[in-house]
Amino acid sequence: MTSSAGVEELRAKRQQARGGGGPKRVERQHGKGKLTARERIEKLLDRGTFHEIGMFVTHRSVGFRLEDERYLGDSVVTGWGKIDGRTVYVYAQDFTVFGGSLGEVHAEKIVRVQEIAMKNGAPIVGLMDSGGARIQEGVVSLAGFADIFLRNVLASGVIPQISCIMGPCAGGAVYSPALTDFIIMVKGSSHMFITGPGVVEAATREKVSFEDLGGAMTHNTVSGVSHLAAESDDDALFLVRELLSYLPSNNLDEPPLRPSTDDPLRTDRALDTVVPEDPGKPYDMKEVILRLVDDGRFFEIHSHWAQSLIVGFGRLGGRSVGIVAQQPSVLAGVLDIDSSTKGARFVRFCDAFNIPLVVLEDVPGFLPGVDQEHGGIIRHGAKLLFAFAEATVPKITVITRKAYGGAYCVMNSRHLRADLVLAWPTAEIAVMGPEGAVNIIFRKQLSSAEDPDALRAERVREYRERFANPYVAAARGYVDDVIEPHQTRPLLIQALSRLQDKRESIPLKKHGNMPL
Repeated sequence: MTSSAGVEELRAKRQQARGGGGPKRVERQHGKGKLTARERIEKLLDRGTFHEIGMFVTHRSVGFRLEDERYLGDSVVTGWGKIDGRTVYVYAQDFTVFGGSLGEVHAEKIVRVQEIAMKNGAPIVGLMDSGGARIQEGVVSLAGFADIFLRNVLASGVIPQISCIMGPCAGGAVYSPALTDFIIMVKGSSHMFITGPGVVEAATREKVSFEDLGGAMTHNTVSGVSHLAAESDDDALFLVRELLSYLPSNNLDEPPLRPSTDDPLRTDRALDTVVPEDPGKPYDMKEVILRLVDDGRFFEIHSHWAQSLIVGFGRLGGRSVGIVAQQPSVLAGVLDIDSSTKGARFVRFCDAFNIPLVVLEDVPGFLPGVDQEHGGIIRHGAKLLFAFAEATVPKITVITRKAYGGAYCVMNSRHLRADLVLAWPTAEIAVMGPEGAVNIIFRKQLSSAEDPDALRAERVREYRERFANPYVAAARGYVDDVIEPHQTRPLLIQALSRLQDKRESIPLKKHGNMPL
């Protein structure tokens, strides 16, 4: 074969591989409002940076008519490129080839890119769009799933792993994204479930749609399986890029520094009045967050699930920070089963990847109730406590209003090795709220008083003056400083600068036994 003929053959094969399952199947993919695997990769990565590997491999199966249908690259596209100039590894399942089903070669390609990503300390992004295991390949496809799961676990806490669900993801396939750090789902076109609606109906006689069983909003609002909901393929890929901008490439790197024109000494007088004078009145903690972070930009995680707790990423003085905050406008900001789990996982992610934690606390306690107790609120609340206590990254707490009972301890208190605890003058730090405390302490007096309401009001006022304020805790050294709210941003930035070289040792052990 002449040199020119070899080049022509190479070009033809590349063109064949890029065609996926052929024009008709590509057209059907577009008809569903979905991009192809290669189109997704092109939109995700910086232009012209994608380097593909495994373009010419094909499946090895025989029988069941598979030997008559072979596609270069099989049903997944793998390789690496750059996002904002930083290396990222990627794999994208190609629904136009065998419905994106996973067989032996498909799995080998994903495992290959997972291992390279770990060796080179770079994030990996999976773009999922698959009919599941390739039935014709039998147990080999199941082994392929397990090989991928193992690499997910080995990579956990080493490199960021992001799963973008852009089509079906069912059966055993769901466990790979479940093992990654973040899941993004596309509204209307992505679904995740262990067993589909047909199996559910046959087993339980429950009739349920694909969307209600495992759609994007189901997993973003009810189950908490998904962290972000996207409006379209394009939106999902934008969210991946935005999320990665806050994260380091691996556990040995620092988060990227993004200089901002937002003055690090900026104060905001509106913060002085954001907390209502009435301690029972709600306010929006997101307003506080937006006034504190650089340029008012906050990337919220799990915005639709367990909404009494807010978690997400922002920047202070150009540095990425993980923010954990109560939301007083939802259930008064209580901690419950879901919000405790939500917070614990986020704290552990930030700790694994050297992202400082900023806590904005206004917590009246844990949600009471039989359902919560029987559902294991003790165990789930302990997850959040464990996560904060274990974390060694810089940890700063700002108590804006309520810090009651065990929830005070859990929310990154000084006793859990917080590096700095600040309180606003509106802070109420006590075993419980004044009303509840008075009802217990003065129960006999109230029951025999001529005017129990007047006595109760007087005792509540006395309790609040004596206990429910930041100065008792500050006198003990549990609060480092009581500050005016408008000073919060510059003080946080100064503290983060001072803590950037923090080193904290932990007892030598294989790993802890978190109360899962």
